[in-house]
Amino acid sequence: MLFNNDIKKNNPYHVAIIMDGNGRWAISKGKLRIYGHKAGIESVKRAVNFALYHKIKILTLYAFSRDNWKRPAQEVSALIELFISALELEVKSIHSNNIRLRIIGDISCFSKNIQDRISYAEMLTKNNDSLLLNIATNYDGRWDIIEGVKKLAEKVYRGYLYPDQITEDTLTSQLATQELSSVDLLIRTGGEYRISNFLLWQIAYAEFYFTNVLWPDFDEIIFDSALKAFYLRERRYGTVLPDINK
Repeated sequence: MLFNNDIKKNNPYHVAIIMDGNGRWAISKGKLRIYGHKAGIESVKRAVNFALYHKIKILTLYAFSRDNWKRPAQEVSALIELFISALELEVKSIHSNNIRLRIIGDISCFSKNIQDRISYAEMLTKNNDSLLLNIATNYDGRWDIIEGVKKLAEKVYRGYLYPDQITEDTLTSQLATQELSSVDLLIRTGGEYRISNFLLWQIAYAEFYFTNVLWPDFDEIIFDSALKAFYLRERRYGTVLPDINK
């Protein structure tokens, strides 16, 4: 039975997922890597439905990193085509489920046609409020922080901001995630124990959950296991919990 999230007081508000293992899943079945990426779309749908059901307010998925351009050109091209195809096919369903869609990352490298499609999807869903779904595309955490610093430096240069006015909040407001809350729970599939340059600023106090399950096999049971692990964590944020025996 899935956890009844309504009775949990420490429900994660923002969950981020590094969706790893598509290629290995396909290879294990004697298929091309793109076959695994296609199968992974179904796992995205399951994760989104689970987040909606459990009233998670923000779900951020790592779809395509800036380092992924180093992969074979054929795979990169297929990934981009798959992304656009999925965007077009699913945007109506996303909208009908009251989900707001945002693409975070550097989309300037994509064609104008792709950028227009992204803009359309974001505009169509901008007033929805059941779930904010962030898809990180051509994104990495260092790039995000550097871009935020550049924006603040520009404001200082133009006299709109003094250096001593720069705080965590001012930098946060310049990042790709902007006003969003920090990540509460970071999940990574595929058996790897690293964060791969994902949301470096935003996961400062996140709880981590790693699973050996490859992304195409990720389902509600695995997501639920991650939530159960989260519920058992004591989130201290650098402090010490009071001793109830004193």
